[in-house]
This record gives sequence, C-alpha cells and structure tokens, in this order.
Amino acid sequence: MPPRRRILSLWLPHFAAEWRLRRSGAAADGQAFALVEEVSGALRLASVNQAAAASGLGAGMMLTDARAIRPDLLTRPAAPEREAAALAGLARWAGRWSPLVAPEPPGPWTGLALDIAGAAHLFGGEAETLAEALEALSGLGFTARGAVADTRGAAWALARYAAGARPGGAPAGDAVAADARATRVRSPRRPRPPAAPPAPPAPPLVVPVGGARAALAPLPVAALRLPEAVTERLMRLGLRRIEELTLTPRAGLARRFGADLVLRLDQALGHAPEPISPLRAELPLSARISFPEPIGLVADVEAAALRLAERVSARLTERGLGARRLRFSLRLAEGGWATAEIGLARPGRDPARLLALLAPKIAAMETGFGADAARLAVTESEPFDGGSRRGHFEALAEAEARRDAAGGEEFADLLTRIGARIGLERLTRPLPAESHIPEKGWIVAQAAYSAPPEGGWPDRGRIRPLALFPPEPMTAEGSAR
Repeated sequence: MPPRRRILSLWLPHFAAEWRLRRSGAAADGQAFALVEEVSGALRLASVNQAAAASGLGAGMMLTDARAIRPDLLTRPAAPEREAAALAGLARWAGRWSPLVAPEPPGPWTGLALDIAGAAHLFGGEAETLAEALEALSGLGFTARGAVADTRGAAWALARYAAGARPGGAPAGDAVAADARATRVRSPRRPRPPAAPPAPPAPPLVVPVGGARAALAPLPVAALRLPEAVTERLMRLGLRRIEELTLTPRAGLARRFGADLVLRLDQALGHAPEPISPLRAELPLSARISFPEPIGLVADVEAAALRLAERVSARLTERGLGARRLRFSLRLAEGGWATAEIGLARPGRDPARLLALLAPKIAAMETGFGADAARLAVTESEPFDGGSRRGHFEALAEAEARRDAAGGEEFADLLTRIGARIGLERLTRPLPAESHIPEKGWIVAQAAYSAPPEGGWPDRGRIRPLALFPPEPMTAEGSAR
C-alpha cells in the first residue's frame, strides 16, 4: 500500500508587500504600506501589509479609495517578476522541512505547499513542523497561516478559510447580500447565531488522517479554488458550503457548472490526484569534461575549452544572461589545478568570442605532464540584452558603433584583452558630473562598467569660466566728518 500523503499548506496573505518592506525598510512600524499596479488604466492595490489590511485596505482596491481611508498610505510600484522570483527563493528555503516544496500562484492566495509525509517525525511531528515553519516565517517578517491535511486542496482550504481567514473582508458562504439578476429579489438570508466573544488565536491546524471530509464540510464553496463567477452562481442557488456540494448529485453539478467544479471537489477529498511539482534546481553556469588520456597541447586544450564554452553559452541563453567573468581550470595529471580567469568588458556568451579571449591565458598555462579534466565556470554574470546581428541595417548600426566612443563589440573585446593583462579596473574613462566647481565637473569611472555620455560632453564654456580664482578682499573707506 503506498504511503499516505500529508500536505502542509502555508498561506502568505501579505507576501509581496512584506517582502518589499524586508528589502527596503521603507515603512516604519505601524505604517500602512501597499504595492500599486496599473489595471485597465487605473491604479489599484496589488498587495498590502498587515497595518494597511487592519485599516480595511486590500488587494484590488482603487488607489484613490485607499488614500481616502489612509491618507498616510505609503506606496511603491509592484514588480511581479521580482516577487515571483522571491517566492521561488522562499520555496527553496522551505526545503529544510521537505524536499517536495512548490509555490502557489502569485496573488492574494499565494503561499507554499509542502509534502511532509515521512519527514515530519524529524521535527517532532506534524504540529511541531507546522509551528516551526510559522515561527521561522514570522522571524523573516512574513505573516503566515498554515494547515496540514491529507490532500493539497484540503490543506489549502483550511489554511485560508478556517477560523474566518479571508483577505480583504471577503464574505463567507452565508454572508451574501446580493440581488438575484433575473428577479431583482433579495436572496433570503439564514439566521445568524448571536455574536460570540473573540476567541484566542487557534493553534496550528492539523487534520487527522482521514478527516479531510469532515474538516471541509463547514467551509464555503470558495475554498475549493473555484472561479469567482462559479462561486457566485453556487451561492445564488443556495449551495454555500462544501458539505452541500457533497450531497448534490455529481452529474448535475458537472452539467451545470462544468467539470472543473467536480475535479476541485475530488482533489480536495482525495478522489483525484494533485501532485506537488517541486521547483527544478537551476543548473550551475559551468561545464566540465574529462579526457581518457592526459592532454597537453595548446590546440587540444583550446578544443576542449570551445566545447565547454558552447555548453555554458547554451545555459546562459536559456536564462537570458551574459558572462562577465569566467574561470577556466585544468586538473593536472600530477595533482592540483591550473586556473586562468578573464573578465569581459561587456556581457557576452558567444563561444567563439569567449575562446578568443581565453586563448592567451591558455597559451600561458603550465600543464606539466598533461591534464585529465577541464572545467569552465561563470563566476559573474549580468542580464544580456544584445541580439544576434542580422541584416543590412544592423550591420550599419554596428559600423556606427565602432566610430562611437563606446566602440561596439570590437572595442569591448579590445578592452577585455587589455584588461586581461593589466586588469579591467585600470581601464578608466572620464565622465561629466554636475558641479558648480569647474575642477569637479568630471569623474573617473571604470571603462568596463560604464558607458560614454549620451550626446557627448556638455558645452559649458559659455556658462561658466574654466577656473575660479580666490576672491580678493575689498575694504570700503568711510568719509571723515
């Protein structure tokens, strides 16, 4: 019998805003903070911190409405790609509790899903594992809730909807105050029990094995991760809780609401599989090759370096990066390594260019009795925005770049060759600077990490003198009376 799965779901309701605060520290304690994105020409809140949520702000709210509620709201533009990368990094960090960790889709329901079957006993049990994960996330500055259940859908629903956890004050199943579109008659409400005093914070929620169905029964249908339109239709028909769905004939549900509703229900109850696909580990920006016999000729070493450069270039292309510094190493037959490093004046990934820059270093390497392995590693990389040159106009643009102060790719290769001999940090270029003092109207920058000024140097000869001389004191002579 296969081992029973146990899924730990972590909900991070304010992840994007809290991650930005953790990086920049833009807001003080108690300061309302939000990330803003443009949706259909209007500015809306993408994520808010806990202080802003306590004031009634939530994702999707118009920025003008949020300003009316909290005039002191501090905002920053949202960066979805950076936030997704940060969530992937947090998923790799959570690998301390399970090797199977997957991030949930970005948004107000974002979080992490961990398969802790067979690993929870290493931390004292499932409840202890969940408590440790919540405490660790709190130490990083993230608000988190969690639950453990047999299925991913059940753990997801319990972490986000148990004990009234709903971001932005979203209504629960019974709190429907909408009019039916066809009749314009207000839908009947169920009688509500009297308000109870606030309960203390609930302990970490761990559903026993086989108890997912009973734990999901009182939750609203929105906990099944259904589209908002489907959830609204179910509520208008009186199907507000998952328990009511389980008692409804499945054929009618599938015919009226589609197969996705039945699939989500089966996944939550464990009747349909929902695997956790962990993040694929990124391959290092390096390549290695072994030789059956030691080699020592320069031509053989260059041929091996070209093969390694082609493999490294393919990985750089996949990630949209370019190499800025490379390390080529040979494992000597008598023991030890011979290493050569080069720095590029401009990010590059063309194998032929990389080999041409490595060739002088390879010729100067001492191989002794030969080398039986070689390795090429990218120790520093940057985003690569240079495309392949094609067509007449691109060739003309490259020819114009050679005449420019930047020099184009050939000039960058020249800087690389000179920098390999004397060091890239010794190659400098003057750049204009804003200063009222003529002697401080320029700065010295490294040529490999700077670009020439656009439009050339500003003409300041008519604006101010070339030099300022010390002022001469002047004394006024008073008339004697």
